[in-house]
Amino acid sequence: MLYQLYEAQRSLMEPFADFAQAASKLYGQGAVFGQTAIGQRMAAGYDLLYRLGKDYEKPEFGIKTVKVGGRDVVIHESIEVDEPFCQLRRFKRFTDEPKILQTLKSQPVVLIVAPLSGHYATLLRDTVRTMLQDHKVYITDWVNARLVPLSKGEFHLDDYVNYVQEFIRYLQAEYGNCHVISVCQPTVPVLAAVSLMASRGEKAPLSMTMMGGPIDARKSPTAVNNLAMNKSFEWFENNVIYRVPDGFPGAGRRVYPGFLQHTGFVAMNPDRHASSHYDYFKNLIKGDDASAEAHRNFYDEYNAVLDMDADYYLETIRTVFQKFDLVNGTWEVKNPKGAAELVRPQDIRSTGLLTIEGELDDISGAGQTRAAHDLCTGIVSDEQRHLEVKGAGHYGIFSGRRWREKVYPEVKAFILEHDQPQTRAPQSVLAQEDADLPTATARKHPAMAAARKTSAPRARTTARKSK
Repeated sequence: MLYQLYEAQRSLMEPFADFAQAASKLYGQGAVFGQTAIGQRMAAGYDLLYRLGKDYEKPEFGIKTVKVGGRDVVIHESIEVDEPFCQLRRFKRFTDEPKILQTLKSQPVVLIVAPLSGHYATLLRDTVRTMLQDHKVYITDWVNARLVPLSKGEFHLDDYVNYVQEFIRYLQAEYGNCHVISVCQPTVPVLAAVSLMASRGEKAPLSMTMMGGPIDARKSPTAVNNLAMNKSFEWFENNVIYRVPDGFPGAGRRVYPGFLQHTGFVAMNPDRHASSHYDYFKNLIKGDDASAEAHRNFYDEYNAVLDMDADYYLETIRTVFQKFDLVNGTWEVKNPKGAAELVRPQDIRSTGLLTIEGELDDISGAGQTRAAHDLCTGIVSDEQRHLEVKGAGHYGIFSGRRWREKVYPEVKAFILEHDQPQTRAPQSVLAQEDADLPTATARKHPAMAAARKTSAPRARTTARKSK
């Protein structure tokens, strides 16, 4: 019932938000009433009301170009694999300069696994933009669960792990190898996915970089960890799980609603958010457009949240934060055929491991990510690295100045150190970083077919090839 009440309230607020937006323009600079003494304050007040009451939809990555070798390279987004709960999104780079093209062709292939923990994958926009300077980049773009019809089936933590394996196999079939970066929540399922591939004797990624994730949530527990550990499984099931109301494709699906998650985010630092909004109001009055735009950009992303499938969310709480199955060696994951397989990180041998933590991280505490090294005993010490970023909070290790200046150079060097030559079909299109196989050939590609056959989750997979 709470979800229905929220939607009713949102529908009632929508015309008032539209009115506030119109009124802010009416009192804005250049408008008739903007010439009055209080016009600037009225415009700022209405603008703030509009932003507090508007509905925030999924943002776009909006990456149009990046610099490679000092020259602009055009970026085109495409969906390579389309699953019910996740899309494998590619950022293909184009240039007509032969020297730059040769550079693009030889650069490492990286799969960025974005968090499924409330925000959209666009939260990693800065991560993607920076990585595109020196890598071929793919990212997991998770789907809002309220948009997934019940007919598409359930989504469990096991499915998440199977998705990651499927995407890795897909890139290996395309290029021969790949690297994986996981940010925050996906460090656990990514480690499980690579472990299972290694245990089966499959080709594993060349390297895996894990940033600010709860590999062992018992170490330096934060407020987020304490909530998950101190409340019972039944408490979460009874207090944060609701069914999607009518009017959405996923009507009837049990989810952890995005609006509840957003409330929790704000409740962690209410004073900071109140001060930020007041500063925004003052910046509008002063005419500080740069600061006001920075505020809008941040909250356009921060306020855009998605619903998470209830099964996935509850299983994550139990597996990662209550039973600690990964570090206890008791985690079993069901493969697409329904058979349970034990997760054994010690079986990983040919994959380099880089862990990254922020000194001031208040979401994943000190030592939680570094714990991966204690589990991956099969990786020789020379292939393991750890980086602690001084002065960085949780977001600082993958976004902003510290990410670009301190973290990225280390990540770039580690990936390059573990990279190997790619194996692709002969190039047929000189203007892009690599040439796609023709559609008919792709469907018959044996490695690709094997990847889909062995890794397809409970819902059917559809691969989309960009031309």
